Amino acid sequence: MISALAPVVFVAKSEVARWPVFGWLAKLQRTIFIDRQARHQAGAATREIAGRLLGGDAVVLFAEGTSSDGIRVLPFRSSLVGAVHHALGATTHHTHVTVQPMSLAYVGFGGVPMGRGLRERVAWYGDADLIPHLLHVLWSGAVDVTVSWGEATACDISADRKAIARDAEKSVRRMTAAALRAAPPLRAISAPAPRQPLPELA
Repeated sequence: MISALAPVVFVAKSEVARWPVFGWLAKLQRTIFIDRQARHQAGAATREIAGRLLGGDAVVLFAEGTSSDGIRVLPFRSSLVGAVHHALGATTHHTHVTVQPMSLAYVGFGGVPMGRGLRERVAWYGDADLIPHLLHVLWSGAVDVTVSWGEATACDISADRKAIARDAEKSVRRMTAAALRAAPPLRAISAPAPRQPLPELA
């Protein structure tokens, strides 16, 4: 969904690189792979993210660090947000990095509001096997998704990564709750979503 809206680079766990098909697609999209078991490599990971930012990429970071049922927003982790400091500390040409929260909410299934009964047919989390789950989703029909963009914030090198993560989490919680409360859109031919600003360097 996100790639359909804008050209972005994702951050994913290193295991994704070894997944059939998805690993190949992720590599084509220049995904940044993070080894979550090697906590001592967090610094290297943030430096790689910083390098991508300095190279002009818009980097998408799923700060929850895992998947859920889509109803709750899990606490955001702040460690990789430190890429903001690495990026600005490695350049004299930019004064800030723009951070913009984004919410991705699954709100309907074939035009029917997505209650708890339908949510497990869409959300992949826990011990569910990926390939059977994905095939079931593809065979089940259209899924209604609401993508919401929060306020873009310019962060300079003095910005606190925990504060950035905390503010982004609050924004995502508000947007997700609003999207889940709203009725799913009527099934129709939809126009492309308007382009929104993405994280960028100044």
